[in-house]
Amino acid sequence: MRILLLGGTSDARRLATLLTDAGHDVVSSLAGRTRDPLLPAGRVRIGGFGGVDGLTAYLRDERIDVLVDATHPFAARMTGHAALACAASLVPRMVLRRPGWTASPGDEWHRVASPREAAALIPGLGRRVFLTTGRQTIAAFAELDECWFLARSVEPPSGTLPRHLEVLLDRGPFTVDGERELMAAHRIGVLVTKDSGGADAKLVAARGLGIPVVMVDRPALPPGPVVSTPEEALAALP
Repeated sequence: MRILLLGGTSDARRLATLLTDAGHDVVSSLAGRTRDPLLPAGRVRIGGFGGVDGLTAYLRDERIDVLVDATHPFAARMTGHAALACAASLVPRMVLRRPGWTASPGDEWHRVASPREAAALIPGLGRRVFLTTGRQTIAAFAELDECWFLARSVEPPSGTLPRHLEVLLDRGPFTVDGERELMAAHRIGVLVTKDSGGADAKLVAARGLGIPVVMVDRPALPPGPVVSTPEEALAALP
């Protein structure tokens, strides 16, 4: 089969390997927002398609048999475009999304719908903030002059930034011990993150340190089939 894999996640890279090993013709599409991305097996294209119409034309011109959306859970625009383009081109679509996180005994979580809602909640929880929502959301916290932020991202942030900000450029996976040491060393009082799922070392560390967590919920998915692991995606191919 000729498969378009919308990737950029570790699950997408794992699925690309499974698909190519199974003999499928796979094209992984990356958004191009990271200057040095980890590349998957098979063919790779980098950059956008030109909206819904561009993606629809690509699916038809390249004679794609199935599209697998394995983008980040918060890549809502790309997921929405993929749903519309597949409907227009009659190409089957599947979403690969790892399960989100659930609170455990000892957790103090505050769920919000957006980074701006998270910013409104922070001052009542803590003044030293570990921010792990990605570089593109840091501007939402720019007006909190009374808070100090440690923001971790793969790429440097740009645009309007908080006055008191330290940026840590790093890429996971991270360990529980490492996260605990990082938060303790910076006297973190509140952790802000997105419900991305997957490894949760920072959440385990926050639980052990008694640090409250502000959790930004995922956007809703368009209707359609959803699987949780690369292996399930491989087995569910039409």
